[in-house]
Amino acid sequence: MDTLVTVLVFSVFGIGLLTQIFKILREYERAVIYTLGRYTSTSGPGLIILIPVIQQMVRVDMRTLVHDVPPQDVISKDNVSVKVNAVIYYRVVDANRAINKVEDFMMATSQLAQTTLRSVLGKHDLDEMLMSRDKLNVDVQEIIDAQTDAWGIKVSNVEIKHVDLDPSMIRAIAKQAEAERERRAKIISAEGEHQAAFKLAEAAGELSKEPNAMQLRYLSALQEIAGNKTNTIVFPVPAEGIGDILPKMLGGDKS
Repeated sequence: MDTLVTVLVFSVFGIGLLTQIFKILREYERAVIYTLGRYTSTSGPGLIILIPVIQQMVRVDMRTLVHDVPPQDVISKDNVSVKVNAVIYYRVVDANRAINKVEDFMMATSQLAQTTLRSVLGKHDLDEMLMSRDKLNVDVQEIIDAQTDAWGIKVSNVEIKHVDLDPSMIRAIAKQAEAERERRAKIISAEGEHQAAFKLAEAAGELSKEPNAMQLRYLSALQEIAGNKTNTIVFPVPAEGIGDILPKMLGGDKS
């Protein structure tokens, strides 16, 4: 019985020792190895052999990580308060620096993304936040990537997801858009009237060159009016002709 217990104890001890000596890393993992507390190498993937007690390792995931940036209160350049959230894509390119240069690279990258998002968007107007989102994404990504390079982190992309406005501001923007549409409509109408007046002036100039053309235009207008029997037609008489016509209407021709 004692022999069986001894065998079991040694078996458990042997299995535990083997797990301390042999480590298997997946394709996307790397091991930061320390010997007596000092960094010595980065290994993996595959089988890693460690000296128990003397050596330890830290696993690092080298895949692209995706983190949501919590909604941030941002005051735009034109003093509009909005809430902005985003998503950041990054990966570890140097496991040694990611572990040894910063305490928690995930937390550090997330905090940096939050402060950078507020800083960059605060330099732009609300219209730019809503209409130039691609440019803002690139600006934020470049700033974060430059600062995380010392940590062995590569920021591949930043996407602004939502720009949330206060309901009162939404109504103000709607009124502004309506006023802009009315302004454009008035400008188009004014441009149309200007062009019509220009064309009428051209037509009047052409008609004035030929008196018979004016008479024909006059008769054409009368024909259009006469088409409706309910209309009362008043014929204008030139002032210079009244002296000849009026005596005939009153008493006949006295000549």
